[in-house]
Amino acid sequence: MLNFLYKPIHHGSYCTLRAPQKLYTAKTLPLFTLRYISSTLNQHSFTVSYLINTCGFSREGAISASKSVNFETPDKADLVISFFKHHGFSQTQISSIIRRYPPLLLSNPQKTLLPKLEFFQSKGFTSSDIVMILTRNPHLLKRSLKNQIIPSFDFFKNLLGTDEKTVIAVRRFSAILVDKVDTHVVPNVNLLRENGVHKSAICTLIKNWPRVITTNQVRFKEIVEDVKEMGINPLRVSFVQAVLAIRGMNKSTWERKVNAYKRWGLSEDEILVAFAKNPCCFRVSEDKIMRVMDFLVNKMGLEASLIVKRPTLISLSLEKRLIPRASAIQFLQSKGLVKKNFYLPTAFEYVEELFLQRFVLPNKEEASELLQLYKEKMDFPEYPKLELVQIPNCWYRPSACFTELGEVNHHKSLSLEKRLIPRASAIQFLQSKGLVKKNFYLPTAFEYVEELFLQRFVLPNKEEASELLQLYKEKMDFPE
Repeated sequence: MLNFLYKPIHHGSYCTLRAPQKLYTAKTLPLFTLRYISSTLNQHSFTVSYLINTCGFSREGAISASKSVNFETPDKADLVISFFKHHGFSQTQISSIIRRYPPLLLSNPQKTLLPKLEFFQSKGFTSSDIVMILTRNPHLLKRSLKNQIIPSFDFFKNLLGTDEKTVIAVRRFSAILVDKVDTHVVPNVNLLRENGVHKSAICTLIKNWPRVITTNQVRFKEIVEDVKEMGINPLRVSFVQAVLAIRGMNKSTWERKVNAYKRWGLSEDEILVAFAKNPCCFRVSEDKIMRVMDFLVNKMGLEASLIVKRPTLISLSLEKRLIPRASAIQFLQSKGLVKKNFYLPTAFEYVEELFLQRFVLPNKEEASELLQLYKEKMDFPEYPKLELVQIPNCWYRPSACFTELGEVNHHKSLSLEKRLIPRASAIQFLQSKGLVKKNFYLPTAFEYVEELFLQRFVLPNKEEASELLQLYKEKMDFPE
């Protein structure tokens, strides 16, 4: 009946008739159209089901993702999932990657994924590095290796000087391999150079805080101008530190931190002097500013103006450094081992090794009690927080060992808690007993298989073996 109706169309005072559009029902649709719709619905349904059951998607997420990726069989997707599992990715990490980039399921792992992993490995990234980077930034996998990733890596390598430094930068902000360096990086690097900033300072900024150098050109120029207006010399390291600090906050945050310092009686000029000396005093929260100032002024009886001369104190940990060291010095003063008028801020700024050498080692009789007090004030486990290993008659800090070793990739693959620390402690113990030469090359001991290490250093020293084994076992019991 509908096919014989005409709909009136009014044009002013005239009325015309228009033939109706042909209406289709399931019975009248062409056969090829029905087949297409049926195939699309089946394909869509399979994709949604696969994303939910295999990739951990929610139903809503799977339906949304199926708009950009569709498949009728699991063959290609299964290959991609298997590829990631084979290279150390957990199911949770794989699901995270696929959720952020669903079309990856249709890629060819051997042609598009494997070459990228092999490139990262060739540059010194560990397997765990690669897993972490690609989980955080799966969009690297859809970038061209030849046209984007390799040229970007080479650009930063030429700037920083070595693969190792570039790897550090990429670990910290892998998007530097995705952003276009010509528009996001080069203008900012050139701006710093034009203002007289040393190449070494620029490289330090990029290696440690690579995100900063990708800041929008206009915003970055404003930051540099602000720092110059504060009178900070571009030739000083504090210039790039100031750029870093200001980049990390907006105007209202800056004002709140200024007001936090003002509450302790500091003028705006004094605050700017402190910032120019060490911009890190503005990279902490308002709460941290208030707590450290309260400790220094109300608990330690120091002048608030101390921060103008020593702004670094604000950035030091209250719980891990300021309180424990203040307690240690007060303990020594109570024993008459440190003068009453000792200038406490000096002790706060010492590196850990120097503090121990200056205040703990010279006082052997009180060392045990002093260390116990020191640890209690820090209120956390012995190694992971304090980074100290106690052995008879000496103190040893593992990080010193790694400084001497340098960044040797081989040693990075060894367990810190199960091999490096226990063996370093054992060798140091034997050196303290005169059983191993002081100039013994420590990395040799790290590389021995377990049986050989025990035969070489433990079994020959029967009298000390029991104590040495106990020390060795204790060091291996530290949690990862």
